[in-house]
Amino acid sequence: MNDLPVPSAHELELSAELAGLVHREIAAAGGSIPFARFMELSLYAPGLGYYSAGHRKFGAGGDFVTAPEISPLFGRCLARSCGAVLQSLGGGDILEFGAGSGQLAIDLLGELESMGCLPERYLVLERSAELKARQQQAIARHLPQLQDRVSWIDALPATGFRGVMLANEVLDAMAVERFQWDGDKAALFHVCSEGEGFAWQLQTGAGNDVTAVIEDCVCGGNMEAGYISEFNMSLQPWLQTVADRLEQGLLLLIDYGYPHHEFFHPQRSSGTLMCHYRQHAHADPLLWPGLQDITAHVNFTAVAEAAVAAGLDVAGYTAQAYFLLDCGLEDFLLQSGATDSTDYIKAAQQAKTLILPGEMGERFKCIGLTRALDIPVPGFRLQDQRERL
Repeated sequence: MNDLPVPSAHELELSAELAGLVHREIAAAGGSIPFARFMELSLYAPGLGYYSAGHRKFGAGGDFVTAPEISPLFGRCLARSCGAVLQSLGGGDILEFGAGSGQLAIDLLGELESMGCLPERYLVLERSAELKARQQQAIARHLPQLQDRVSWIDALPATGFRGVMLANEVLDAMAVERFQWDGDKAALFHVCSEGEGFAWQLQTGAGNDVTAVIEDCVCGGNMEAGYISEFNMSLQPWLQTVADRLEQGLLLLIDYGYPHHEFFHPQRSSGTLMCHYRQHAHADPLLWPGLQDITAHVNFTAVAEAAVAAGLDVAGYTAQAYFLLDCGLEDFLLQSGATDSTDYIKAAQQAKTLILPGEMGERFKCIGLTRALDIPVPGFRLQDQRERL
């Protein structure tokens, strides 16, 4: 980790405070905690976790860059899909999970306004008080005429939601369990204290439900000994909760990931866990709790299966490139100016980042989950890849 930037003294102090909290929980648990719990605390511990403290996360100078920070073309394309759903319902709301910098809401609402298809309300479900404040400031600055239409909520609406729910790069930030397959049995990764820091500890004897999940992950045990990967035990209950609230409309999930057979590929033998700190990617999630993002790729087959179990329909699944092209990316690009203009060249470079296979185009996937929605959802018409799930 010698190539990573050194945190400031204040950052290290905050991380040490969170580490103390984790050490105390480890001691109370008898010497170790599951990695999923460590990840949950590192990301979401109130006031100290990565998404709870005031570190800059998004865009230039942050730890990573998401599609809305790359180009407004992303949000404008999503508006085409959202607008079609709202029109088919005769109105409705949009709910965004974890709105990040607020840029997606700004671009999406701006385009919907130009389409004459604004939602009745734009709801933001945000766990971070710091990010909520930044989002409110950004929307007030860029869309003052629409800020009364935007509301921040602390929990999902009880029932009867009609419209579109959006989750861009949300699933990858859910805490995951990490396991190692030893040829005939699995061991779960736990985290234990090691001096002022932390270390891995493998534990066997997982419960039957976890063992069944792991055996499915490794295709009944056909992986070689030492194979490491992750699974998300929170996915099914999260989707069930969301589905219970969605009366009619679309749940659109966008994230990096694979279908099951590619996620648990023999060559992907170290899993997908990744950390980001100041634009540097590395693979040590035990370093500097609270100062770095920790993510895992999404198993989209598991998403589809959980959605069906929750009573939703899988309306489409495709790569981000096809989704954006189907939603008018090329039209928006042409609107940016003459093809030899500075504005067009800049927008074209941004579009390449969003859709080229070596950038975000193939790595990011989009899945549309619906209830009582009869229209073909824009974004999945150009190339629907549900057969790959």
